[in-house]
Amino acid sequence: MNTCAIIDTHAHLDEFSDPQAVIEEAQAQGVVAIVAVGQDRASNSKAMRLAARYPGVVFPAIGYHPWRIDPETHRETLTQIDENLDHCVALGEVGLDYKAKAKKKVQKQVFQELIALANTHDKPMILHCRYSHARAHQMVKDAGVKQAVFHWYSGPIDLVPEIAASGYYMSACPALIYNPYHIEAIRAVPLSSLLLETDCPVTYQTLESRPVHVRLTLEKAAEARGGTVQEIADATTNNAKKCFGI
Repeated sequence: MNTCAIIDTHAHLDEFSDPQAVIEEAQAQGVVAIVAVGQDRASNSKAMRLAARYPGVVFPAIGYHPWRIDPETHRETLTQIDENLDHCVALGEVGLDYKAKAKKKVQKQVFQELIALANTHDKPMILHCRYSHARAHQMVKDAGVKQAVFHWYSGPIDLVPEIAASGYYMSACPALIYNPYHIEAIRAVPLSSLLLETDCPVTYQTLESRPVHVRLTLEKAAEARGGTVQEIADATTNNAKKCFGI
C-alpha cells in the first residue's frame, strides 16, 4: 500500500515543533507532497520558509483565516499575500466562518479582497467555510475564481454537485474515522473533484494528526466510497497536481 503516491493538500506545518520529523515520516509512507497552509503573516512566513527548505515536497499556500482577522494588521497581511502569492501554489486558508468572532460584514469584505488577489495572481483558493458553504461558493463562482478547494468538506450534501459543476474541489480528512456526516458528504463527491488532507495537527478523537495520516484519510475514503485504495490514491493525487500545479 505504501507504493500509492498521495498528497496532503492541507497541513499546518508551522504548528509542529519539529516539522522535519513529520515531513520525513510522511515521505517514508508514500506522501509525495504536502501543501503547507498559512493563516496569518507569521504562519505564512513559516510556510514559505519550509517550502524553500523542502523544495518539491512542501508547497506553500499563504492566507488570512477568518479567525485571524485583525484590523490593526489587516493591510500588512494583504500586502504580504500580494507580494508573495506568485511564489505559492494557492491562496489559503481563507474564507468565511459564521461562528467566528469577526462580524459577518467584516469577514465578507476581507474575503472579497482575497478573492480579488486570487484572480489577480491566477491562484486557486483553499476555503474554510463553517456554516457558510453556499455563500462562499456563490462568491467565488460569481467572481470567476477558476480553482477552489472546500477543505474538510462538511457542507450541505445537495451543494456538492453545484461545487463540482463549478470545477471546484472538496477534500476528505481523518474525520472519516468517526463522523457519519463527513462520510456521507465524501461519498457524494465525484472522484474527479476529491482531494485528501489531514488539517494537521488537528486532533481527531484520540488521533493527533500528522501529514502521514493522509494515508488514513485515503483508506477511510476508499472504505466510504467502495473504491480501491489505489483508485482513490491515483485520482486524488492527479486532482491535487492539477489543482495546485505541482
